Amino acid sequence: MILVTVGTTDFDALIQKMDELAPMLDEEVVAQIGRGEYVPRHMEYFRFAPSLDPYYERARLVVAHGGLGTTIEVLQRGIKLVALSNPDRYDLHQEDLLRALERRGHLIWCRHVDQLPAALSEAGERTFMPYRAPECTIAQVIRQYLGLNVR
Repeated sequence: MILVTVGTTDFDALIQKMDELAPMLDEEVVAQIGRGEYVPRHMEYFRFAPSLDPYYERARLVVAHGGLGTTIEVLQRGIKLVALSNPDRYDLHQEDLLRALERRGHLIWCRHVDQLPAALSEAGERTFMPYRAPECTIAQVIRQYLGLNVR
């Protein structure tokens, strides 16, 4: 199953393109469409769910917006990920995230919805580098800054 997710906002261009591609794919496509206006005709969809865990458990591949939360959730589960930055966001922070994770081999950064067919094909053939969260030392840095004993 391919899960398409846009998070809590909207990304109609992504949903519309995946809806267009869904009949040509040899597997089920399910989309979480958030607040989008476009209503899919060729794939199962829902707006929101208490958790995406049941969908992640079934997914072979996730196609998602470039939000940090979704990206890290998918990578930590070891699911193949094709991610697109949403051009409607007020800044381009998603591009920075996706560029860095693509360089490390964790995902495919699809830069435009028209490139989705090629990205989906590549994802089926490619082996991704497992994602491991970087060590977090912020608590120690804060303690040192405050002059507290660091253990």
